[in-house]
Amino acid sequence: MDLPYFQVDAFTSRLFSGNPAGVCLLEGWLPEETLQAIAAENNQPETAFVVTGPEGFELRWFTPTVEVGLCGHATLAAAHVLFRHRGLEGDEVSFKTKSGDLGVSRRGEVLSLDFPALPAAACDVPAALVKGLGKYPAFTAKSARDYLAVYETEEEVLALKPDFAELSRLDTLGVIATARGMECDFVSRFFAPNAGVNEDPVTGSAHCTLSPYWSAQIGRHELTARQVSTRGGELSCMLRGDRVIIGGRAKTYLTGTIHLAAARKAWLSGESA
Repeated sequence: MDLPYFQVDAFTSRLFSGNPAGVCLLEGWLPEETLQAIAAENNQPETAFVVTGPEGFELRWFTPTVEVGLCGHATLAAAHVLFRHRGLEGDEVSFKTKSGDLGVSRRGEVLSLDFPALPAAACDVPAALVKGLGKYPAFTAKSARDYLAVYETEEEVLALKPDFAELSRLDTLGVIATARGMECDFVSRFFAPNAGVNEDPVTGSAHCTLSPYWSAQIGRHELTARQVSTRGGELSCMLRGDRVIIGGRAKTYLTGTIHLAAARKAWLSGESA
């Protein structure tokens, strides 16, 4: 079985920046262990698997170690592949996912995700969070998925040197560190050792939590954001009720084919490359 495969840099207008995602197009769902094995072999922060079903497109996301319930950059990458490489007509596509129906719209080169807001509520500061980030945050909150650690300055966020063993003790998927930006409304970094991704380059889904928080702090629904990882990435965010519209660009880095039958045959026979 040969599977079309793409690697896309998401939330960037240039290659070798943003967040890389694998996109694998399937005719039907493969066993979960096979999907996880492909994602581990790809070794990208996320691999998106897309199936064309009777009612449209279905989408699932896997890190190298686990399946996740929501992923922004790999959804952006999947839409980019369908529009750019599969000739999808129109300027809108919808995916059926574990987080409900997620829409992506296209305007020129900008793709906009329509995602659920995941607001965070103030909480006590866990010791593992402080030890893991190495600096006490000015404010701490928790969403249904992540901790949110707010700092006074962008420099503080840039200077963080996380202890991932400590962060992995937390009962959340990830930790968002954020502050007001110097050249944008806010900046962030995202750490998810529990998902097999110590630091994610650009995390669209984290902005489902960041957007409600910073919208309330700044007093605007439309915001500009930058994730200040080593690769870096740019996003636009608009809070719309209980939804967040997250915009960004994408660039294709690689197109290829996964030879699944050959890989399975080699695995069963114990052959090495």
